[in-house]
Amino acid sequence: MTLKVKRFESGIDDGLWDDFVASAMNATFLFKRGFMDYHKDRFQDHSVMVFDEKDALLACLPANQKNAREVASHQGLTYGGFIMKKEVKLPVQMEVFKSILQYYSELGIEQLVYKHFPRFYNTVQTDEIEYCLFLTQATLFRRDTALAVDYEYRIPYAGNIRREARKAEKNGVLVQESNDFKGFWQQVLEPNLKARFGVKPVHSLEEINLLKERFNEEIRLFVAVDNDKQILAGTVMFETPTVAHSQYISATDEGRREGALNFLFISLLDEYFADQRFFDFGTANEDGGKSVNPGLLAWKERMGGRTYSHDFYRINTGSYQLI
Repeated sequence: MTLKVKRFESGIDDGLWDDFVASAMNATFLFKRGFMDYHKDRFQDHSVMVFDEKDALLACLPANQKNAREVASHQGLTYGGFIMKKEVKLPVQMEVFKSILQYYSELGIEQLVYKHFPRFYNTVQTDEIEYCLFLTQATLFRRDTALAVDYEYRIPYAGNIRREARKAEKNGVLVQESNDFKGFWQQVLEPNLKARFGVKPVHSLEEINLLKERFNEEIRLFVAVDNDKQILAGTVMFETPTVAHSQYISATDEGRREGALNFLFISLLDEYFADQRFFDFGTANEDGGKSVNPGLLAWKERMGGRTYSHDFYRINTGSYQLI
């Protein structure tokens, strides 16, 4: 089989890329160009598209050039990976993997830093790429713990989660969808991240507003408010065909004391996203995956989350010859 690898060209391939992503095996709006390109000034895009002999698009790889010798699957995304056509089986996926590595190798790029995604983001649950990683002797250098609820095999809430939530509800706390990203960012998220971790949100207020405008149905803000409509807790949800992902989780000191955060997430899990396949709390890792934040891990597990691997590999591009 002879495949053709083409570098993505902005302004030319956008429509074809987005149409493919919408129907792919692991479709998620994060791979659409409107999301990938909101911070294109920070990354040198080197995404590729793979076509068969009849010029049918089989796969895409969102990627950026790190330096002259390295590309990464894409550093500006929470997760990366090969986007595959649903109908493509193992032998063809092997050829896709081989073709992309060969393409980069022939350009003098020696290494692909590959950020895989947890398997529950696949609409079709398969492990073809894992086999390709094995064949090319890819090196696992980082493994994060993604905490997620599998709705088909759901684990009950632990401890006093429900009791704390009932306390918040009894005190008049309301959970609602909101468009007040400014209020959540400035009153809760930014102060909380600065005080507890000394960091800023990955997305600035301007960036999240831009992304909300582009992906209104997929990006949603939910908050818990008191009787005075002050935000006590909130989270931004990124929704894909199989997963409701909590991108940010934050609460004020009062919100944590009053059980508002637990009330918020019980409402999300039991009501707003109960029809989803998975609810993804995100990771609980620190130090490049080498340790976990025990408090964060415990809370996500008490909410019913269990651990899935979120893996990072280094692949020698010359290893295409091993396939």
